[in-house]
Amino acid sequence: MILGQERAIDAFASAWASRKLHHAWLLAGPKGVGKSSFAKAAARRVLAEAAGPPVDQPGIVTPDDHPIVKLVEAGSHPDMRWLERLVNEKTGNLARGIKVEQVRELGEFMAMTAALSPWRVAVIDTIDELETSAANALLKMLEEPPANTLFFLVSHAPGRLLPTIRSRCRRLDFANLDDDAMTSILETQAPALTASQRQQIIAMSNGSAGRALAFAELDLAKLESTAMAIIREGDPINSRRSELALELGRKGAAERYAAFLELAPSLIAREARNLRGAPLERALGAYAKVRELAAVAPRVSLDPSATVFQIGGILAEVAPSTSLKR
Repeated sequence: MILGQERAIDAFASAWASRKLHHAWLLAGPKGVGKSSFAKAAARRVLAEAAGPPVDQPGIVTPDDHPIVKLVEAGSHPDMRWLERLVNEKTGNLARGIKVEQVRELGEFMAMTAALSPWRVAVIDTIDELETSAANALLKMLEEPPANTLFFLVSHAPGRLLPTIRSRCRRLDFANLDDDAMTSILETQAPALTASQRQQIIAMSNGSAGRALAFAELDLAKLESTAMAIIREGDPINSRRSELALELGRKGAAERYAAFLELAPSLIAREARNLRGAPLERALGAYAKVRELAAVAPRVSLDPSATVFQIGGILAEVAPSTSLKR
């Protein structure tokens, strides 16, 4: 079940029911609000109904025991492809982007006859990560799409895509989830959380269920509390930023460190909503600096401990009378 995105679900379900639908769907919106889940659910429904047996469920719901769904979930459906960044066998890390070779293989797949029904589905998660040559190769497919083919293109930043790609897609917008949807998701998928823990995680997740679940799994509540204390009270003797640096610089903390880099700018943004005048200007300046540092640090492999300590110093700039506290 995909909560909070009923408008997008209804729009696609109506188009599919009429069989008068666009060949390419741009699924646009923030990270973690259900775009990838939607793409998989829509693909399951299309391929299941196309091959049979019939599906008697609302929207894009398909029973888990449907034979076609079992193939999709196993990654073995012959008429479906899912493109995402591959793991580098030498380093064990994800590649920086989706490569042109992957898109060319998709083109070869499109040239074949569909196996189980007339319909085929391709999901690219995310299209934002296509290398330039890969984006150009995809554009050729979108310009001359094979019959009975659906593309689901997941995008966190649709404004950065090639205009020629955007113009060949029907856009479905996915909004940040409201608190009710977030609560329901956390109650179902993170049942060990207390009510107060859920509320704290919801507050720092900005309507993103994916982010909330990651925060719950990585136990970021304490880090969030420390960072917010720096933002609101400063850190005159560097004790708070040192605590963060020690916690996130230790061995085995890579995932928590990456999550903190994503979290830090959003904490400043949350605080900035309540500020005016000079305090707001300080917050906006700190937001820009933290966002830039958080983006650069992983790319150039900056030391996590030193990076977190530096971020702590920038967070302290937001605090009242910060010049006296630093």
